[in-house]
Amino acid sequence: MATLQLDENLIIRMASNDGAAFRELYQQTSGVVYGFAMSILRNKHDAEDVMHDAFIKIYSSAVTYRPSGNPMAWILTIVRNLCLNKIRAGKVCEDLSEYDDLAGALNDSDAVLDRMVLETAMSVLDAEERQIVVLHAMTGFRHREIAEILDLPTGTVLSKYNRALKKMKKEMETKGVER
Repeated sequence: MATLQLDENLIIRMASNDGAAFRELYQQTSGVVYGFAMSILRNKHDAEDVMHDAFIKIYSSAVTYRPSGNPMAWILTIVRNLCLNKIRAGKVCEDLSEYDDLAGALNDSDAVLDRMVLETAMSVLDAEERQIVVLHAMTGFRHREIAEILDLPTGTVLSKYNRALKKMKKEMETKGVER
């Protein structure tokens, strides 16, 4: 999967109060922002709250944005910080059943099965492993980009990603799930 390519000019235009740029940025990134928040918070309502707060922060902070070649890293860093602030404040509930929102737009029978598979696979991962898997699977970020977003060494991201895949595979085999 290719990395989500986001035009940095959208953020620069937002700094000039360009509402159309904000709408376009929201349309391109809302799914990734929500999925990333969900991977950290594991609760639909908390992820929605953070997504809302993140887009307000992105819009209000657009004037401070410095082009770096990777605006998604800047956006996801904002999302991560908001999630961590929510966790530190003790205002989160864990609810794995909400991963159905990540299953995508599938027909009803496939969506139910995929949701169950996704819940089973994600349930064995710790918070960092979930974040790494979601960032790689949903956005196609490279491991070094994920390391930058999560403020971890690249080697740590690689080993956690590989460990996460092994844990997920083992859990799926243990449960007898074939997908």
